[in-house]
Amino acid sequence: MLTDPFGRTVDYLRISVTDRCDLRCTYCLPKGFKGFAVPKDWLTLEETARIAAAFARLGTKRFRLTGGEPLLRKGLADLAAEINRQPGVEDISLTTNGTQLGRYARTLRQAGVRRLNISLDSLRGDCVKSITGTDCLPQVLEGIKTAKQAGFERIKINMVPLKGVNDTDLDDMAAFCIENGFILNLIEAMPMGATGQAHAKVNLQPVLAQLQQKFNLKPFEGRIGGGPARYWQSGSGDFILGLITPMSRHFCATCNRVRLSATGNLHLCLGQENKVPLRPLLRGGCSDAELEQAVCDAVRQKPEKHEFVENPQKIIRVMALTGG
Repeated sequence: MLTDPFGRTVDYLRISVTDRCDLRCTYCLPKGFKGFAVPKDWLTLEETARIAAAFARLGTKRFRLTGGEPLLRKGLADLAAEINRQPGVEDISLTTNGTQLGRYARTLRQAGVRRLNISLDSLRGDCVKSITGTDCLPQVLEGIKTAKQAGFERIKINMVPLKGVNDTDLDDMAAFCIENGFILNLIEAMPMGATGQAHAKVNLQPVLAQLQQKFNLKPFEGRIGGGPARYWQSGSGDFILGLITPMSRHFCATCNRVRLSATGNLHLCLGQENKVPLRPLLRGGCSDAELEQAVCDAVRQKPEKHEFVENPQKIIRVMALTGG
């Protein structure tokens, strides 16, 4: 097993397959941003699969495919199937904005992707357009419908509440999730790059108190996924709420994940600059043993915690370049 300097077991790898996205969410990508990597600098899917296999041999059980928008990368289902074939892998999930799910949901499910997180910040078309820069709500809702029909084990709706933008939409989003049997994940916006730093943040602790009263929420007994969310369930059992609170109540003490960027950088913490480039090693002809050693050495550099609250201006890279 991979263990960092603070005794935390790293058993979860988030893999970005592209930094490109077909949306321009205001908390993720700066308006007019053109600083994407050129495709020749991306890891090939074969290189990505090789890194995933090394992690699996070292005890990593959970893998998430992300971007950018991962469904823009051709061959994604083949990558998922290859990771799924690795001994010891228990879970493959995907984070997506939903625009391409109508085309790929069934193929992904057949490839072994078990769970989906779908980003959707409002059910109001004008609000979605103001956040994403695109009139994409009908396309996303159709993708969600197709994904539900494809039979994923669990679908979570990721919503980033933004003050004065969509923070009044929480009841509607909860009703949508109850109707469809989805989990609602609320995520605090992080100061990642200029866009993340510009937004007025919503503290989810008062939001939780309001929703607890409205839905009679109690802490959820059991495990849902391998990420940082804490969960509550309604008294009737028909609504599960997840909260990811890096700002108001960080979860660094139990962090079990690292991120692989599309260009092969292993990011060890969202809120620190610590990273290890694996692409030069791969393209230099390293052996599997050398790759595994590089991964072990990298995890030993994992910092204790982020500094989003103490030093919000520290991280200048945008989220799409880091990997979701």
